[in-house]
Order: sequence, then C-alpha cells, then structure tokens
Amino acid sequence: MRTVTEHIWYRQSDFVSAMIGAAWGASSAVTVTVALALMTGAAVAPVMMASLIAGAVAAVYILRMQHRLEGTALVVSGTTVFLLLFLVMTGLEPFSLPLEVHTLSQAVAFVVMALFTVWPLSRMLVDAPQGWLDRHEFEGAIINFLYWFGYLFFIIIVAVPFYVMVMTSLKSQQALLANPLDFSLDLDKGFGLFRSYTELFEQFNFGEYLLTSFGVSVATVIVTLLFSVPGAYAVARLRFRGQAAMSRSILLIYMVPMIVLALPIYIGFSMLGLRNSLFGILLIYPVTTIPVALYMLQGYFRGLPAEVEEAGLMDGLSRLKVIWKITLPLSLPAMASVSLYVFMIAWNEFLLAFMLLDDPSKFTLTRGVAMLNSSEIPRQHLMAGAVIATVPIMLIFLGLERFMVKGLTAGSVK
Repeated sequence: MRTVTEHIWYRQSDFVSAMIGAAWGASSAVTVTVALALMTGAAVAPVMMASLIAGAVAAVYILRMQHRLEGTALVVSGTTVFLLLFLVMTGLEPFSLPLEVHTLSQAVAFVVMALFTVWPLSRMLVDAPQGWLDRHEFEGAIINFLYWFGYLFFIIIVAVPFYVMVMTSLKSQQALLANPLDFSLDLDKGFGLFRSYTELFEQFNFGEYLLTSFGVSVATVIVTLLFSVPGAYAVARLRFRGQAAMSRSILLIYMVPMIVLALPIYIGFSMLGLRNSLFGILLIYPVTTIPVALYMLQGYFRGLPAEVEEAGLMDGLSRLKVIWKITLPLSLPAMASVSLYVFMIAWNEFLLAFMLLDDPSKFTLTRGVAMLNSSEIPRQHLMAGAVIATVPIMLIFLGLERFMVKGLTAGSVK
C-alpha cells in the first residue's frame, strides 16, 4: 500500500493527465493548424485556450475510460466522439478562421485534430492508474509525453520543409508571384504540375547528373570497401607496432573541418591537373569515407569469434583465404550497412563537387542543383532539383534501413 508521504499533490492522476493532455492538445493544435495553413494558403492560427481545454478534458476522459473499456480502439473511438461533441456543444473553435472560410478543410482538420489528440494520449496514459501515482508511474507518464512530443517535433522539422519544397516545385511562376505562401495545388492542371521536372531533364541535363552521381557513388563504395576491409581486419586481428595508436586515430580526419582543407585540395588538384575531372572526384571522395568505414568494420571484425578463423588456418587455409571464405561472408551485414552509409555520403556531397567541378557535362547532382540557384532560373526549378536529389536516396535508405541497423548492431555483442 502507498503511504501518506507518497500522496504528493502533483502526482494525483487527474492532475497529471490534465497537464499532459493540455500540453499535447496545444502541440496537436499547432501541428494541424500548420498543415491547414499549408494546404489552404489561408492565414490561420490555433486558438490555444480551446486546444488546452480540449487536451485536458480528453486526457481525463481517457484515464477514466481505459479502466472501463477493453481495447485501445474502443477507448480512442469513444474519446474522439466525446471530444468532438464537447467542442461542438461548448462552442470552442480550435482555429482562428471563420467557419464560412474553407469550411470543408476546417471540418477535416477538426476531426484530424481530435484523433491526433486522443490516440497519442491513450498511449501516454496506458499505464497510469486512477488515484495517486507512485514515482515510477509518474515518471513513466512524463517520459511517454516527452517521447511523443520529441517524435512530433522532429517529424515537423523534416516534413514541413520537405512539403514546402515539393509544393513549390509543382507551382507555376505566376502562382508563386501571386502568393509565395500559398502551397495548395491546382489539380486541374493534371500532368502540367510536373512541368518543372520535365524541363529539368530536357533543358538542364538532369538525367546525366543523376547517372553521374550514381556512378560516382557506386565507385566510391567500391574503392572504400577495397581499402577499408583489409585495413579494418588488420587493426582488429593482426598484431603489429602502433596498432593501438592507429585504431584510436582512424577518425582524426573528422576533427579537421573540410572547409579548412578546401583551399589546399583546390590548389593541389589544380597543380596536378585533376580539377574538373571525375577521376579527381573519385580520388578525394574515398578520403572522406574510408575512415568511417574503417571504424565501423573494425568493431564488427572484433566481434567475430576468432576461433572460427583459427579453425580455418588449422585446416590449411591461408590468411587471405580465411578472409575470403570465412570472414567476409560473416561480415555481409556490416559491409551492407557501410556500403549504404558511404553511398549516402557520396550522393549528398556538395562542397568538393562545387569546388572542383566547373564543366556542366561532369556535374554531379548536388552540383547541378547549385547551378539552379540563380535569379535567371525560376525558383520552382530549384525546388524540383532538390526533390530529384532527395527522393532517390530517401527511398534507398527507407528500403534498406533494416540492413543498415542490422549491420550496425551485429558486432555489438559477441
């Protein structure tokens, strides 16, 4: 049983749930209002008092209902209906727009806000009992709120700029000049919405930039693995003078900002005739990726059982055959994650490409996007170029993320 000393006033479940609900109600209202403003182009702001009250009421209602109803779906659906009825009956309006302006969009946003308020709150308060909360239950509720708030915060930081970028790329020059803050779409244009993308491939050679970036990135991955695999194996398995110092100094190159090395690299490449050539790019890109690949792979190699390799040596295999037939097959998850990480670094690299490439026929994709940042080129073309540079690597990462996570964690436990 809880003692009297545990009945601290701020640990009362109704108070805790109301405070968490008010904070989350304000967060969800701001999020939905931003989405409404972006999709309609209207100047709309959240009504914070209504949002705070709605969130607090919904949280207290969830706290009471989750002990009476079985199943999260019933709690969420019941609380959502209750919250909608509560807002309608009390006349609390969550948005500052008059109801006759964008009525349908406001109605949809109203329902979405209710769902977006109720469902996360049901997860935050899932372990909270009625009455007084002990320290573990109180801290759990606070941590759940911080988890959801952080998740929402970082989603907004990524999603809003990406949405603005995509919508701007689909706008016409006349629409941008009329209202730069209107990110709604005119669907009547059909495929005309993608005019900026077709012009990039037809007039600005973005197809060649894509192929160049893909080729450079794949070549960087191959060169990086050719050097990092034997280097990481040597540091992890072999014994030689200076092994510990080399192991600790692998990432020292990242202590020197690339901008500091930019001028020496530019002068050296100019003197050697390597500037404005893809061969020069392929020489310098692995310099930035090999250290991190060495660091990742040596940790994985150390995690592999040495007895497996020793058994191969006792069977008559040479050290190279042991690496080829035993170590590398066991290291495929780590090599896959390193390859994906190196590919992303090479694909997104801008500073070296901007500094070393001047011939448009040899531009990488990031260098081609920078070329669009000109007063003579419409802004929607720049946004379309940014989308073209972002979407492929995003799809590759989302498709192969499980392999990357598996490779990064595979050598963590023996």
